[in-house]
Amino acid sequence: MRVSEVRIKLMSDPQDRLLAFCSITFDSCFVIRDLKIIKGSKGPFVAMPSRKLTDRCSKCGGKNTLRSAYCNHCGKKLAGERVNRGSDGRAKLYADIAHPINSECRDQIQARVVEAYENELVLAQQPGYICHYDDYGDDYDFGDAHYYDEPHSAPGGRIDQPARQPAQAPHAVDAERAARARTGGPGATKP
Repeated sequence: MRVSEVRIKLMSDPQDRLLAFCSITFDSCFVIRDLKIIKGSKGPFVAMPSRKLTDRCSKCGGKNTLRSAYCNHCGKKLAGERVNRGSDGRAKLYADIAHPINSECRDQIQARVVEAYENELVLAQQPGYICHYDDYGDDYDFGDAHYYDEPHSAPGGRIDQPARQPAQAPHAVDAERAARARTGGPGATKP
């Protein structure tokens, strides 16, 4: 399995620890969204998408996050220590929704995402920069990694989609532009 696409959405405050959100596609057929790129002491690292852990109120059965002091449904005071702790003593408040099983996969994802993040930083300095993170429309064919040239019947049965160009997916064009900008090659635009 290989990472076939990475999309980056930069955050507006570069001083914040959350640098960007990203999505990754495996083998042009499986997407995981909402990974986070976080500023760490050794450089940026990738955090997998996660959800807050919950438990149920003993009175009404309503779900509450583990840090809640009172039930969101009935208002009953909840027990003080409901959090499970790991072997390191840290509270487990979140569970990963998707994550790599082994270090080889984690390293592959980390390397590709950090490379794409650095390319996006270069692109963001170019005039006319457009973020393509959310460009997952009905007219995008993930399997072939290009836009349809003609209106078509989309999975939802819609035929009203306009023709879109270019034939390459936007991330491929952006990666080429970023490489040219870094090397000063033909077609590079300077900020």
